[in-house]
Amino acid sequence: MDSGTHPAAAERGGALLDPSEDPSARTALPGGLLAESAGVGGAVAAAGAEGGPEQDAQAGGADAEDPPPEPVFKNVEEFVRLRFLPVYVRAEGGQFRWCKEWWRHAEAVSRFQALWHAWEVLRWEPGTGMAIWYRDHLDFQMSILLGDTGPFRECTSRRHQDPRPLPAEPSPEGWFEDEW
Repeated sequence: MDSGTHPAAAERGGALLDPSEDPSARTALPGGLLAESAGVGGAVAAAGAEGGPEQDAQAGGADAEDPPPEPVFKNVEEFVRLRFLPVYVRAEGGQFRWCKEWWRHAEAVSRFQALWHAWEVLRWEPGTGMAIWYRDHLDFQMSILLGDTGPFRECTSRRHQDPRPLPAEPSPEGWFEDEW
């Protein structure tokens, strides 16, 4: 996909941003948690450069001076809003749940971020890259994310319900041996 024609890129005049360049751009999850990884830019660049410039030059491919590919989406919110929601349409109700404030659910944000990062990397795999993304990533996550026992189980598309973590009592002092 030509990043210059994508709506996300068009919003920024064709330039895509890499959130890993600025640590403050890391996705903050509800409760002040930080996302599992700082960004997807490095993984996308590595995936696009698979085989290296020498192999590209021998195959008559991209010039060794070409810049590495950039992510299509600048953050997980953009991935959900511009890719996930318009493409993966489901009727709400029954076995499918959704929350219009999906970003308030730490589990959902974590799962969407994993989907986004995998999508950004696998879109560069020739042949079956996207099929693998669907089979190994999206299809597995959809039933969890949108399922009636998933992170949106108490929400509707019109009403958010704060998730309630499972209760836990602290263990007695010395119960667990420190491992680090």
